[in-house]
Amino acid sequence: MIRRARVLQKFLRKSLNMQYIVSSPPPPASAVESKSSPQPLASPTSETPSPWKMSGLSCAVDSFLAMFVLCLAMLVVVRAQDNPITDPLEVEALQEIRRSLNDPYNKLTNWNRGGDPCTSNWTGVICYNTTMDDGYLHVQELQLLNMNLTGTLSPQLGLLSRMRILDFMWNNISGSIPKEIGNITTLNLLLLNGNKLTGPLPEELGYLAELDRIQIDQNHISGPLPTSFANLNKTKHFHMNNNSISGQIPPELSRLPNLVHFLLDNNNLSGYLPPELSELPSLLILQLDNNNFEGTAIPPSYSNMSKLLKLSMRNCSLQGPIPDFSRIPNLGYIDLSRNQLNGSIPASQLSKDITTIDLSNNQISGGIPDIFSGLPSLQKLLLANNSLVGSVPSTIWQNKTLNATEKLTLDFRNNQLSNISGSIDLPVNVTLWLQGNPLCTLTNYILFCGAQNDDEEKLLGATNSTEGCPPQSCPPPYEYLLVSPVPCVCSAPIFVGYRLKSPGFSYFEQYRSTFEEYLSSGLGIYSYQLQINSVMWQKGPRLAMYLKIFPVYNNFSRIFNQSEIKRIRTMFTGWNIGDSDLFGPYELLNFTLLGPYQQENGGNESSKSISKGALVGIVLGTIAGAVALSALVSVLIIRFYRRGHQVLSRRRKSSLMSMVNLDGVKRFSYDEMAKATNNFESSAQVGQGGYGKVYRGILADGTEVAIKRAQEGSLQGEKEFLTEIQLLSRLHHRNLVSLVGYCDEESEQMLVYEFMPNGTLRDHLPARKKDPLSFATRLRIAIGSARGILYLHTEADPPIFHRDIKASNILLDSKFTAKVADFGLSKLAPTPDMDGGTPAHVSTVVKGTPGYLDPEYFLTHKLTDKSDVYSLGVVFLELLTGMQPISHGKNIVREVSVAYQSGMVFSIIDDGMGSYPSECVERFLTLALNCCQEKTDLRPSMGDIVRELDNLWLMTPESRSTAKAEIPTAVGGNDKEANLESITSTSILMIKDPHVSSDVSGSHLVSGYIPTVTPR
Repeated sequence: MIRRARVLQKFLRKSLNMQYIVSSPPPPASAVESKSSPQPLASPTSETPSPWKMSGLSCAVDSFLAMFVLCLAMLVVVRAQDNPITDPLEVEALQEIRRSLNDPYNKLTNWNRGGDPCTSNWTGVICYNTTMDDGYLHVQELQLLNMNLTGTLSPQLGLLSRMRILDFMWNNISGSIPKEIGNITTLNLLLLNGNKLTGPLPEELGYLAELDRIQIDQNHISGPLPTSFANLNKTKHFHMNNNSISGQIPPELSRLPNLVHFLLDNNNLSGYLPPELSELPSLLILQLDNNNFEGTAIPPSYSNMSKLLKLSMRNCSLQGPIPDFSRIPNLGYIDLSRNQLNGSIPASQLSKDITTIDLSNNQISGGIPDIFSGLPSLQKLLLANNSLVGSVPSTIWQNKTLNATEKLTLDFRNNQLSNISGSIDLPVNVTLWLQGNPLCTLTNYILFCGAQNDDEEKLLGATNSTEGCPPQSCPPPYEYLLVSPVPCVCSAPIFVGYRLKSPGFSYFEQYRSTFEEYLSSGLGIYSYQLQINSVMWQKGPRLAMYLKIFPVYNNFSRIFNQSEIKRIRTMFTGWNIGDSDLFGPYELLNFTLLGPYQQENGGNESSKSISKGALVGIVLGTIAGAVALSALVSVLIIRFYRRGHQVLSRRRKSSLMSMVNLDGVKRFSYDEMAKATNNFESSAQVGQGGYGKVYRGILADGTEVAIKRAQEGSLQGEKEFLTEIQLLSRLHHRNLVSLVGYCDEESEQMLVYEFMPNGTLRDHLPARKKDPLSFATRLRIAIGSARGILYLHTEADPPIFHRDIKASNILLDSKFTAKVADFGLSKLAPTPDMDGGTPAHVSTVVKGTPGYLDPEYFLTHKLTDKSDVYSLGVVFLELLTGMQPISHGKNIVREVSVAYQSGMVFSIIDDGMGSYPSECVERFLTLALNCCQEKTDLRPSMGDIVRELDNLWLMTPESRSTAKAEIPTAVGGNDKEANLESITSTSILMIKDPHVSSDVSGSHLVSGYIPTVTPR
């Protein structure tokens, strides 16, 4: 330390002497000509400093520095004795763990910079806040959730011997689970689900005496369940579903005293069902669907599981009779469908808590017993595809009153039922299916014998309104609280992807308020802070949710503080929210921080990982350093600042830009930009966003341009700035905005585009706009936007996912031709892997604009071409309605969907469009809603969208009068060049692009050709 200080002292002295030399005026010519000529001494008032004074000052500075450095060194030495460090073995282990991982998004960059893991806040490394008996700090948690990591798990994980939580959920890690993890005797949570792990489960994991939860679901784990797992006496949660685990379920597992959730569905288990599992004293959920227990009967002892809440053994090749489950007092869910169960349905009364009974697709005979009557919580009774005979007892639905959120579905199709006993008048929200039964030949029952409708629950997001709140006062990412103590509270939420892994119900809406109360209470927040933005049923069945959590209302802040963010995150990642009998186990899909919280992403969650002694040392060292720096700066300023000193130019040259190939893109100087905008005069400003301001400028050659100037602290960083330049420099399409150049000096970031005199699409869509766009113009804008995006998906090399399609990123030229802009968030489509296959998605952190974000992308972090399709669908809805994506707490997709389903389509259409073909508008609206389907597989491809829009254009009167150059017509007639072009384009259509969901190429769009497609 003292040696380094002396080096600093020597450097400063040299700097002082150099400053003196530079600052002193040159000697007179006579002095140069004759060294022996006497020179007059400088007067006391001369600006040139005296060498004698300089020497005295230098000595004073030397003395000051020497004294200060000595004191500082002593202080550091004293504090170093009280400044703990991380166990060197754990430091080495962490470094080895890092070497075994690939980090494509640089989430772990601070692991590469050295320093102490606990005191330097390594990302995801959380340490105990005090030293242990060995005098070292130790790693308490390794939280690397959803960081897009690849590579393998290092055996060195076993050296983190004091760790309590190991979390690698939702990455792409491959290889096997190291047996050395079994050495972490303090481990409480082992969370490895959502990766690509292979190989068997190590026997050594069975000796983790403190383990509470093991989650390895959604991997490729194979081999048998180790019998050593019977030693996990404290384990409550076995989540091992969706793997390839094989062999027999070890009967020894019945010794586990605390096991509550046993999820082994979707594996390759075989053999018999151990009757001993009925001896598990705490078991609440037994979920074994989609295994192969061929020839096995359900052990009668399973009817003695007194605490069981859910039994699910769908498609397990089970045979024999159905046990009598009437002795299980709180059983709420039974699914034994798709087996070969036979015999009759037991006639004993079931639990009043039961919501779901699915015995469909078996070989059950006999009649439908009366036990299904008087079940107040029943939502689904599914008995289809059996051999049931006799009457359907109407007592199942008689005297049943359901509110607007409650549903009851009765599916008795394809049996031998002959009539309905009692009334056939169904209460509201009761659905009865009887197709394929003999009674369907009777006229009275035709109503129940039609084709089965889609029974999937239509789930809506939050519906409360903030009517009367000015939207411009709460710009994204801030939002109005839909329910708050005072109206129009604008604040920034946290976004959470959350999923119920084994819910105890079939329909969610009637339990929505109960769930909100359960989760807000579990998180320790007020109920108004929690908003369920969207809900989606997934295979399992599992229930995925997109949650928003808002800061508590007060007069001082609209955002969470750092400690509250960490507290809420820890509640999720530490599974500190209590279990619910009804909602079952949950899992965290992502914890997304946008806007003012972005600096928290991926950071170390431990604010207490440094001991008090270390903290005091750091504080004192910081103060001492600040004093030293202030003293030195003061000396320099007082003694050596000269009025004629030349200030160095603050212009910087970007090293990054030198690495980029920018064909045809000009680099402008700051002076050129200032001159083009009259020094960024306010009258030249034409727009503003989160990145900064947009100016209209005129270059020296008279070219009119738009200059996007990033403001300090803007949301667009250097990476996004560089991304947009790189992409736009090589993208050329009539429906993509052209990049003219950029400016990267004077600490500025400016992009120079072709000027679009009609601004953004959003500018033309507010309600009651003075000059509203006609329907034909809106349709042309939709066509142009779709063509530009299709070019990105299919013709760009490599293809590109835009990731931020929205109305304000679609610009309009003088003829209202649409051009897609702003590629700062764009991502390149995935490239082929080693096997030659191409992944369908890019795993990435969630970025985009609220209201336009694909809900499946938000939940899974998997970006696909269909994510752009969803965003474009929202833009289409804006074109048709004039509404904003989110306004007064209302979501445009939800509002339009409700109107569409209720037959009130034209009540929401923007009446400013004037006259329009009603069939054309209705088809356009249908296309828009299809684009906004929650499930990606249900959305059309960009090729399908362009074809449908082209067909809609041909239905408009304007299509017959518009110039060919503006809207090309379909190929036909005697145009040989067009026909030749169609042949070329058609041949290209046969080539499947691996990155998109359709085999339609964008080549014909570059040339301006519209394919002939038979209208649907």
